[in-house]
Amino acid sequence: MCEELRQEIERRLQSLVDGKVSDEEKLLRKQQQLESRGSKILKAKAFGKILSNEGEWTRYLVHFKYLIKQDSYIYLEEEVEERAARIENQKLIEDKETKLPLVFLGEEKGVADFPEVLEERRAFHYDRLKAVQYAERWWNSYNPAYRKFNVDCTNYISQCLHAGGAPMTGYPDRSRGWWMTSNNWSYSWTVAHAFRWFLSSSKSGIRAQEVSEPKMLQPGDVICYDFQGDGRFDHSTIVTAKDRRDMPLVNAHTTNSRMRYWSYEDSTAYTPGIQYKFFQIKDDSS
Repeated sequence: MCEELRQEIERRLQSLVDGKVSDEEKLLRKQQQLESRGSKILKAKAFGKILSNEGEWTRYLVHFKYLIKQDSYIYLEEEVEERAARIENQKLIEDKETKLPLVFLGEEKGVADFPEVLEERRAFHYDRLKAVQYAERWWNSYNPAYRKFNVDCTNYISQCLHAGGAPMTGYPDRSRGWWMTSNNWSYSWTVAHAFRWFLSSSKSGIRAQEVSEPKMLQPGDVICYDFQGDGRFDHSTIVTAKDRRDMPLVNAHTTNSRMRYWSYEDSTAYTPGIQYKFFQIKDDSS
């Protein structure tokens, strides 16, 4: 990591720890969110890795770690951003988070075929602990048994639900059900908007009940995000814990995140028009 980027990252982190953010909208929203929750960052660290140099632009990954205290509760929030910086004459001119289109990244070694796609198991018990354990295990890496996408949020959430026992259904119709095989997958498995509508409409296999408040969610439940408020859902997360005010903390992919506050006000994708859908996952014992 070059010195100019290292200094800029350290400046950002220190401004959050000191509660004196003033010049970056995303960080300012994070600071305001922390204050509204009665929370404070005790320590912050970052680790960077250069991905490539493309002309005047340097692409890099930065892994942020925030030790957060809320009342007597202390937890670690983590986030990995892919960013691009423009440096001229050893001076940082521009630094921004990159946004990537949905792209399948090609063949993965050892991708599994899932016989339950054909079996269409109807009765199942949703094991929330296993879903959360999977979310924690793979929040910043990729299970080689599955395909990988550079916009991977819904693929990751689908894997978490499947790890919790949710059966795949609807194969081989890509527009129906929720499934993945070694060489194909349904839209609902990988696309946030299709996943949101599947959760609302499914009558067999994995099912969900929409609720009105995030406090009603438990670990293993799901939140869907429409960042622009235009009716098109862009993102999916899984609840992995609750804070001291009983609000969800979530894990996600694409911008890989762990124990992030559910509202995503600290995201560059956030807009004042953001809309959420809160889903309680149901099973045959519900």
